[in-house]
Amino acid sequence: MPRTRLTGRRVRRSLLALLAATAVLLGAGLATAGPAAAAPSPNAPDEGDSKQLRAALEAAAKGHIDAQNKLDNSKRRQAQLAVQLKDTEARLVGLTAQAGEVAVQSYRQGRLTAVSMLLASSGPDDFLHRAAELDMMAQRDSQRLGALAAAKAQLAESKLALDAEVREQARQVAVLARKKKDAEVALAKVSSGSGSGFSGGSSSAKPAPRNSDGSWPSESCSVNDPTPASGCITPRTLHMLQQAKAASFTRYASCHRSGGGGEHPKGRACDFSAASGGFEDRTATGGDKSYGDRLASWAKSNANRLGIMYVIWYRQIWMPNTGWRAYSGGGSPAADHTNHVHISMY
Repeated sequence: MPRTRLTGRRVRRSLLALLAATAVLLGAGLATAGPAAAAPSPNAPDEGDSKQLRAALEAAAKGHIDAQNKLDNSKRRQAQLAVQLKDTEARLVGLTAQAGEVAVQSYRQGRLTAVSMLLASSGPDDFLHRAAELDMMAQRDSQRLGALAAAKAQLAESKLALDAEVREQARQVAVLARKKKDAEVALAKVSSGSGSGFSGGSSSAKPAPRNSDGSWPSESCSVNDPTPASGCITPRTLHMLQQAKAASFTRYASCHRSGGGGEHPKGRACDFSAASGGFEDRTATGGDKSYGDRLASWAKSNANRLGIMYVIWYRQIWMPNTGWRAYSGGGSPAADHTNHVHISMY
């Protein structure tokens, strides 16, 4: 009897162990075979595009921004010169009239010499008085004629400067046309035509610091990247991140990335996850899609304020010289940018 009970216990233990192992195997099979959505990942997405493409996009966008800034500066100088020219012309009219009075007076009275002054004077005191008056008149007339000559010279200089600005604007317009063509050539490999763009997102970002001439200062990867990507970013990229957060775009983001091409290794690009928990290996839909739409539109609307070169989101790319264009990165959510918004900075 004792041996029978012992054998029964062993059998029960074996059965329980077998049932437990079966449950584990079934659970693992259900977990791997089911169509559940991919879990969010904190890792930056592999966007898949080539170094050559990103370099071409950067050159085209940066060249456009530089040329546009020079064109805007030239237009401002032209406006200032036009005002100056108008003021000089008005002043020249008055000075010309004064110079005419001097000529008429000289013609009527003739030139007063020292001999004629002596002959016309009633005495030494009268002579000195008339000499003083003559000196004052000569100084006044000399000042009027000098001012007239200076105004004419200034007018000529303003006209030359105005002509130079017109030529400068023509040069920059030609550069803009070339950079647009460069962008079209670069995009030809990944774009099939114009895009529709996205709605939402205001243009109320606080402008990033510029140089006194309105250009963007050169910046290095010199400040800590506050995103989980770690590494470094530029001060302008940090400013863009802060302004995005202030505009309520607070979902997961990743900026610096070591290695590869484009602006990520330079600290001049960030990827913003459409999903709230991190980058998901699936195309965004519903609220995640709407979030990405608003963020992409916000970035485009504030590009000039923040120094944004281009934006990629949901199979579309925006550049300042092309607008929204269709974009094909290779088919995956990361490559097509349907799970994250990419923003590249100047």
